[in-house]
Amino acid sequence: MNTIAARHAAVTAALFDGEPSDAELDAIEVEMPAILADVVLLDAQIMTIDRTPSELDHQRIRRARRRVLAARRDLANRTAPASGATVSGGAA
Repeated sequence: MNTIAARHAAVTAALFDGEPSDAELDAIEVEMPAILADVVLLDAQIMTIDRTPSELDHQRIRRARRRVLAARRDLANRTAPASGATVSGGAA
C-alpha cells in the first residue's frame, strides 16, 4: 500500500516564498507612472466626496484624468509590438 505522505513531497516541492520575482518587479516598475497617476486621480476625487466641488477641484480632477490617459497611452506604446505589426482597433 502506498502512503500519501510518500507522494506529498513531489507535489509540494516548489515552495512559494511570498516575494515577487524579478520579472514581476520589472513589470511593476514599468507600470508605476500609470499607477501613480491613478492614485493622484483618486486623491482628487476623494477630496470632493463630502463637499461641493469648486472650480479648482474640477481643474484638479481634469488634470489628473489627462495625466492618467497620458500614462496609459505611454504604457500602451511602450508595450506595443516592436516588429512593426499593426494592432487591430488601435488608433493610427
